Amino acid sequence: MIILASAMLGANHALIIEQVARQRLPTIYQWSDYAKEGALVCYGPSQRTLYRQVARQLVMLLKGTAPTNIPVQQPTQFTFAINLRTAKALGLTISPSILARADEVIE
Repeated sequence: MIILASAMLGANHALIIEQVARQRLPTIYQWSDYAKEGALVCYGPSQRTLYRQVARQLVMLLKGTAPTNIPVQQPTQFTFAINLRTAKALGLTISPSILARADEVIE
């Protein structure tokens, strides 16, 4: 199952992680931060990094910069995280080649 980023899913991500684990479904999430909370696999930007980026843009607006002069920015850093505790609970074995590619492995 793939859980994409959205306000509704983000607000309920802890419940989703819990229910998916209960149903024993392997799931990938778009926010890399969720791996620490029990998500099996995550690939995407860090929410903290994006919030900092938004804060910098807000400061520019509050200092009087015209919205048309604020550059559009997209994330440039993505993290591939795997939670081995969740994999073990699901009865899954993650291959060494996949683990070698991960930026973060939670044991």
